[in-house]
Amino acid sequence: MMKRCVLICLLCINTAAVFCRGRQSSSAPVPEFEVSSVKPSAGQELNGIYTFPGGRVVCRGCTLQFLMEQAFSIQEFQLVGGPAWIDGDRYDIDAKVPADAASSNSAPPHRKAPPNAEQRRMLQSLLVKRFQLRYRQMRKEAPLYLLVRGKGPLKLKEPKDKAANPWAGSPHGGRVTGDGLSGVNESMADLAWRLSSYLGRPVLNRTGLPGSFDFQVEYQSDGQTTEVMPMILAALRDLGLKLEASRGPIDSIVIDHLVKPSPN
Repeated sequence: MMKRCVLICLLCINTAAVFCRGRQSSSAPVPEFEVSSVKPSAGQELNGIYTFPGGRVVCRGCTLQFLMEQAFSIQEFQLVGGPAWIDGDRYDIDAKVPADAASSNSAPPHRKAPPNAEQRRMLQSLLVKRFQLRYRQMRKEAPLYLLVRGKGPLKLKEPKDKAANPWAGSPHGGRVTGDGLSGVNESMADLAWRLSSYLGRPVLNRTGLPGSFDFQVEYQSDGQTTEVMPMILAALRDLGLKLEASRGPIDSIVIDHLVKPSPN
């Protein structure tokens, strides 16, 4: 009984820590961008977000759903409610942090590095001001997965380029389909986060493996596979990893109000 209680407590701590990466304490000043531009997107890019030295944040072709996920560091399944256009209309955002913000001294390793905690809170402020976002937080007990080491040998390699943009997906690029699983300079925590989006529930890293890795498992695909869960399980097994079913508290953001922004 004691062992089970300890595990659930660890799940609570981990889930809360992940959720709070984009969460602002009510007692602390809310950081805001010094200058920001929000415009309807006319480009072809979809959900591109970039960070630059000095704290600048640029979004290209981003839906409100994607911006919410970035601002609050949540997955799609953790976002509840909102108007129909939340995943249809796309926006371009160009934002600059104040000179006295900690992020003004940031030097991301590459432009695809995700926004830091301060920049996420600034994105929250932007959504509140420009999109009149009103929201509440909800927590409930739900199923989740633990990413753990399997019984077989690990087939994870030292990254060829430790400065490369961390990534995991199909061996041929893009999202995971039925052709396997590939990773470049990928940590186990980031892999767990990416797997969450495919599986529709949280995946918590419990491998105990530090650092980052390159890996690749490739399968023949008929090009018509729509169910990725069996392939993901097989690929993880071939890499010496596995998923264990568990339960824990899941935090969500509930949208109460949201409107389209006026142009600037």
